[in-house]
Amino acid sequence: MVHEELLARLNEAGYKNWLKAGYCLLRVKEGLCEFMDQEMRTFHKTVIKNNTALQRGQTCRYNCRPKANQFQSACPVCDEWRNEILRHHTKPYGIINWGNCKPWLWPTEPWELAKAFMPRGHADKYRAEQCDAAALLNVLHLCDHFHFINQALVTQVIHCRNELMHSCEMQVSDQWMGRFQKSLQELIRHLHHIPAMNAASQQIHEMLSVDLSLNFPGVDSVDGEDTEEVEIESLSQWETELLRESIKEQLDNDEHEGRPVDLKKLQTLHRFLRGHKDLEKQFRTELDSIEVLEEQMQKSFNKER
Repeated sequence: MVHEELLARLNEAGYKNWLKAGYCLLRVKEGLCEFMDQEMRTFHKTVIKNNTALQRGQTCRYNCRPKANQFQSACPVCDEWRNEILRHHTKPYGIINWGNCKPWLWPTEPWELAKAFMPRGHADKYRAEQCDAAALLNVLHLCDHFHFINQALVTQVIHCRNELMHSCEMQVSDQWMGRFQKSLQELIRHLHHIPAMNAASQQIHEMLSVDLSLNFPGVDSVDGEDTEEVEIESLSQWETELLRESIKEQLDNDEHEGRPVDLKKLQTLHRFLRGHKDLEKQFRTELDSIEVLEEQMQKSFNKER
């Protein structure tokens, strides 16, 4: 069976919960995409309307580019747009990922403004559908254009998402799923005015209600029937998407926040990927990066002893 290792992983309750939660976040992202694109176009127009300097329609004069998270512009146009971003940022004194942005596009591309409110790693994302749920939720949270949205509900889901992506064993408990489901349902109810979120809500409800281990070929089901092979193909695709997002998050996030990567967590992640032949093959590049980082950290640890 092509997907027998995936089916075996689905017998692990914690991993099955992890996948379900990740699937729900993918649906949230899809539910928000059109709304976010529309709202950022509105935000962009509002910024220009309220700033006489920007109404002149001038463009970048010096091909201004950020350096990592630093952006000091000699160009008056880019400088004015930077000031507007800070003015509308709910946490202007925190980390702002200027490296996401292409400042010369701020006058014409609304999504370039959105990227200033996202976690790093979104420099080459040009519309909402290319971003993950975390990016869109962070825009909702950090841009004051979305003052009409209950921020407490947004931050609850962001917190759950971060816990999920930082789980190096790719497992969460039933108790955690209960908290996650409650937070997600509260946010979705709050966003009921977004048509696509209503469709996402139905998909999320169906996913949280189903027992994945009982719904694929080769596994006994409650009514004795097997579903089509295409279903496990779909599951395999979003498992890959979620794993890639989680691995990247765990390799990048702590270092970005000024904290060293946790060696024990890194080793646990390494064992998880090595323990599944299909994942070991699929994430060969990521494993190489993990092994190099492990070696560097181990050498550093030995020197300090």
